[in-house]
Amino acid sequence: MTAPETAPALADSAPAAAATDARTAPVAVWQILEKLKGQDLIDWRVAPVEGRASIEERNLDIGFPFGWYPIELSAKLAVGEVKPLRYFARDLAMWRGEDGQVRIIDAYCKHLGAHMGHGGKVHGNLLECPFHAWRYDGEEGVVQEIPYSKVIPPQVKRRCTTTYPVSEANRWIWMWYHPEGAAPLWEVAHLPECADPEWTDFDVFEWKVYGSIQNMAENGVDVAHFKYIHGTANVPLGDLRWGEWGRGADVKAKMGTPWGEVDGQISYDTMGPGQSWTRFTGICETLLVACITPVELDVAHTRFCFTQPRSQAEGERAGLARAIIRDICKQYDQDKVVWDRQKFQPDPIICAGDGPIADFRKYYARYYVEGQGKPAHLVKG
Repeated sequence: MTAPETAPALADSAPAAAATDARTAPVAVWQILEKLKGQDLIDWRVAPVEGRASIEERNLDIGFPFGWYPIELSAKLAVGEVKPLRYFARDLAMWRGEDGQVRIIDAYCKHLGAHMGHGGKVHGNLLECPFHAWRYDGEEGVVQEIPYSKVIPPQVKRRCTTTYPVSEANRWIWMWYHPEGAAPLWEVAHLPECADPEWTDFDVFEWKVYGSIQNMAENGVDVAHFKYIHGTANVPLGDLRWGEWGRGADVKAKMGTPWGEVDGQISYDTMGPGQSWTRFTGICETLLVACITPVELDVAHTRFCFTQPRSQAEGERAGLARAIIRDICKQYDQDKVVWDRQKFQPDPIICAGDGPIADFRKYYARYYVEGQGKPAHLVKG
């Protein structure tokens, strides 16, 4: 999915064989991307994709997998601040109360429908609607106060709006999404590098991918695409790990540097569909926190956050440290060209050399509630 999983392409950076027939273009995505540099590339990463097929035509109407998802960098929400959000095909309002806690609820006031993320304000730990100052809590989903009325209608004295569990970890605000409102089934994994002052602040890169998080996740076990999309000669799949809610792999590789060949390793892990991270060792220690959150059934918001030891990122190997980040982002750009118009194939025709796509789909199906996407993710036969 995710670059945590496209990242193993770094393990073998040998160029693909050059095209010898002038009628046949090199890897198609390269033709698109070679024209994009600097700000043009940055703009392309988040620009709307016009003319794509509908959600139904692309078989993307399968709902969203449940789990913890990254919403916003913690540092970007101050105490007393309210922000509007659009994720999981719904409008949300997020605020940080005077107690420092973050709360997220459905955005629309039950009174006359104002969007509380736009113009709402924090009153203590409550969210105050900008229209008539009805004040909601973020835990029970009830109206606690109506300043101009002595009586709170009974319909809003009990739970009247959806609230979402929130956690803060790894410098991010995380929200638990479940289509039926079930409580969290696991916790957000805490990554020690994110709390270590000896590691750099995040270097953040952003994309809008016009596809499904399901297709993006599957990309990591699609071994064959690395040659044809990323131009690598071959990519080892690595030692796969399959846990109850998380999975990952370790890929060992020889890496060339100005100081000679070194032993390196790329280890990626996920916890649910919404939390992914990759550790690179060998050239420059690098942690990639991949923050990918569905906006609509055919839109996913991606933010890649890189951190490295200050001693390496600011030392003699600073150039290599930056090169690792550039290469990972380049791979994600290449994948995005396909993802933006990719259709989900419920019954794909798999051949030798494709990688464990069937095993992946059977595993990933656990993140959907019964009847919502699940049958379509199992490969028959």
